[in-house]
Amino acid sequence: MAQTRADLIRFLSEYKSTYTEESIFIADFLSLLNASTCYERTHLPGHITGSAWIVTPERDHVLLVHHAKLNRWLQPGGHADGDENVLRVALREAEEETGLKNFKIVDQRPFDVDIHLIPERKDFPDHYHYDVRFLMEASRDEKIIVSEESHDVKWIVLDELENYTTEQSVLRMKAKLLRAD
Repeated sequence: MAQTRADLIRFLSEYKSTYTEESIFIADFLSLLNASTCYERTHLPGHITGSAWIVTPERDHVLLVHHAKLNRWLQPGGHADGDENVLRVALREAEEETGLKNFKIVDQRPFDVDIHLIPERKDFPDHYHYDVRFLMEASRDEKIIVSEESHDVKWIVLDELENYTTEQSVLRMKAKLLRAD
């Protein structure tokens, strides 16, 4: 699932979320997917991105990166750069941003979808990331590497997540995970 644009459209067309804010995003996602260049980072006012919600098999820790440009604790993720397989994008970004290589993909269907504003930079206007997130598991025993995109990468005790972030979309993924157990 979510291997192609058609798969993502089919998933979103059938997706029912119990989270109102997430449900609101569906129509905007489907509209964006009509644009031929929506998987390119230059597509404005927004573009498709892929992210990984990485937890331990015990589901008691989550791996977050302290994003250098945004100065926030977030799940690893990034631009599709033309790749319509957003699961592959999420895996690539997870590897690049954490150094981990051994992921178990819990479900090939998206775990969460979100649209969020990325602030203007000197070389690019503010824009939206239409983020497709996937649930993955990894071991805390594997060595973490902090990339140049981050200040830090850390396994965070799930019960302490609110001490690191107030981002509603991140807290929503925690709630979904707990509900799934």
